[in-house]
Amino acid sequence: MNFLPLLAIAAGVAISLQATLNARLGVLIDSALLSTGFAFSVGALICWITVFASGQLTISSVQLARAPIYLYLSGGVLGAAGIGLLYFLIPKIGIGPMTVFSLGGQLIVATTASHFGWFDLPQSPITPVKLLGMATLIVGVVLTNSEVLYAH
Repeated sequence: MNFLPLLAIAAGVAISLQATLNARLGVLIDSALLSTGFAFSVGALICWITVFASGQLTISSVQLARAPIYLYLSGGVLGAAGIGLLYFLIPKIGIGPMTVFSLGGQLIVATTASHFGWFDLPQSPITPVKLLGMATLIVGVVLTNSEVLYAH
């Protein structure tokens, strides 16, 4: 049995719980930005401990030089911006709407990136079925979040 989809679901659960907890921290300390800083600091510490414990720190300067500098920087910048926005928006619109909206954005970018094979991804062309799925998702976003979208 392929457990990868279950791991992906577990990742989604972890991200939703993490975002909810850190958004609450941001409310209690009155700073979504500081909450983001704490989350990334603890996450970085856990990652470095895991790297050391797993023995994966054995990397050469040649290996490090293979990747362009933007790949070292862009993930952290985009991650901090995306996660910071989650922490800021969750207390304002709720975890459900935030998750649905963010998943919509992820699906649009992922489908486009797969279609064009950006970043050496396997190419998967946009098909009429995929377009129908994306349209259905957009309708779902509107229906799921009508109180957020149309609140006065």
